[in-house]
Amino acid sequence: MSAYYHNSAAALVVEGRIVAAAQEERFTRKKHDPRFPIEAIRACLRAGGLRLADLDGIVFYDKPFLKFERLLETHLSSAPRGFISFARAMPSWLHEKLALKRTLRRALADVDGSAAEGLPPLFFTEHHQAHAASAFFPSPFERAAVLCLDGVGEWATLSAWRGAGASLEPLWEQRFPHSLGLLYSAFTAHAGFRVNSGESKLMGLAPHGTPTYADLIRHTLMDLKPDGTFRLDLDHFDFSGAERMTNRRFERLFGGPARVPESPITRRDLDLAASIQAVTEDVVLRLVRSLHAETGERALCLAGGVALNCVANGRVRREGPFAEVWIQPAAGDAGGALGAALALGHERFGVSRRAPSADSMRGALLGPSFSDEEIRVALDGFGAVHAEYDDDALWPLLAHHLDAQRVVGWFQGAMEFGPRALGARSILGDPRSPTMQAVLNEKIKRRESFRPFAPAVLAEDAARFFELEGESPYMLFCADVRPPYRRPDGPQNEAPSGLDPSDAPSSTLPAVTHVDHSARVQTVHAATHPRFHALLSAFKDLTGIGVLINTSFNVRGEPIVATPQDADRCFMRTDLDVLVIGRFVLLKDAQPAWVEDATWQPFVPD
Repeated sequence: MSAYYHNSAAALVVEGRIVAAAQEERFTRKKHDPRFPIEAIRACLRAGGLRLADLDGIVFYDKPFLKFERLLETHLSSAPRGFISFARAMPSWLHEKLALKRTLRRALADVDGSAAEGLPPLFFTEHHQAHAASAFFPSPFERAAVLCLDGVGEWATLSAWRGAGASLEPLWEQRFPHSLGLLYSAFTAHAGFRVNSGESKLMGLAPHGTPTYADLIRHTLMDLKPDGTFRLDLDHFDFSGAERMTNRRFERLFGGPARVPESPITRRDLDLAASIQAVTEDVVLRLVRSLHAETGERALCLAGGVALNCVANGRVRREGPFAEVWIQPAAGDAGGALGAALALGHERFGVSRRAPSADSMRGALLGPSFSDEEIRVALDGFGAVHAEYDDDALWPLLAHHLDAQRVVGWFQGAMEFGPRALGARSILGDPRSPTMQAVLNEKIKRRESFRPFAPAVLAEDAARFFELEGESPYMLFCADVRPPYRRPDGPQNEAPSGLDPSDAPSSTLPAVTHVDHSARVQTVHAATHPRFHALLSAFKDLTGIGVLINTSFNVRGEPIVATPQDADRCFMRTDLDVLVIGRFVLLKDAQPAWVEDATWQPFVPD
């Protein structure tokens, strides 16, 4: 389990095999829900046909006493500054987190009644141990170097490990408050975005700016060593004790106060985004090179929130010294639940690890799924007008809808684990359309116009369109669109003049090409994603291009949909044209008028 901070989740591992994993937010419909993951636990147990009493152990991804030690020491070192935030944190620590074993046992007793028979033993891993386990144990490598980078765990903010077989050896760590994740989050907050969710927005802004402040960051905010380790100048930050991440000295250094959320984005905001992105890439590359020199390993595994920075990841794979790189798709705290379970099995219970030939994440399709009959009952239950098709008819039908510039809500099979929609709970569109990005952002996703969309491409065609080395099944690597598909009238190497890339389409796939010709690529493989692969193949048969826009099936501020009910609600409340749930197709024009139901509650399967 992971819980009580953000992105709570649960995972079930049986004899070293990942059976299921899910985030609590998908069931409660509260984005980044930090509460005890009771529904995620229930979903995992259903998937395994188990009860809590059947398990050998339950494990939490954090050690609360170590985290409390950091909180106390940080407050004492910064007192009296930050007393208000310290006082606000104390009730949850005193009533929940310090007595976490008791808190968890009380919550677990409500899961399925197993408390009457006795719950299994409860264990705790360290935060970065869980990250490292989530990165290495599911990887396709028998041995590898492992690098974890995030905001902070108990004390560690980055850590290095060596994995071999069923064991992980800690090598070294860097400690709070000197954190690359917190540094990036500080600039996220300064740009007017929410910490722990807005970092991807900052990464999307970066190509619109120039890194004019990069040297200022390196030489004033940091003492950066050649090996990538660093110390921050804490005089510019308040995350050690106060409620803000930056202070007035930070604002003076960069020429003004933080952007007010939802206000216009300025050239300074763009250049600051470009600058912290450039520094982040520099730090990560230095760390990777020094880790390779230290370990001599040919493979690298990454986890932690910073490992979701797909631009930095792309550079690590292209420019770094490791021959192979694998990244945990649920790299953030949700993935800590999976890592904790794997660490418990392999390192505490001595479960052997099978010699890997491929990663064991099963395409990250680890959440609940629904049978045709369950879908039919659900659609009939809320009065949806639908038609059922066999696959031979379904794929060409959907290809024609997409070719006609219709936007398709796509709900298939098991739900993804992690922050990315990978073709199970996705919104799909035609990447050739110069207006599709604006339509999706403004009328469906209801989010900022500058945010790019990712291409899903047939794995066998990826090298045709993108300068991609190797596979990218989890949408965690950025690669440039190949020159033959770039438009000569696009921005080329010039700094973009605005935030709307449709003003100057930079490729013949403008809806999935960022202003710097980059794309966050997902390669779709028939073995792990047969239905999504079949749809892409049908679109290729019709258009000659096996590429589609793939974005998460949700609107801004809501989690990705989890159930047919969630999908229909999102479909009817947005400008989606077509909804496909399994073999069932719903056309917007055929549906009865939508009436908002104030009594609507998230649907949780029995």
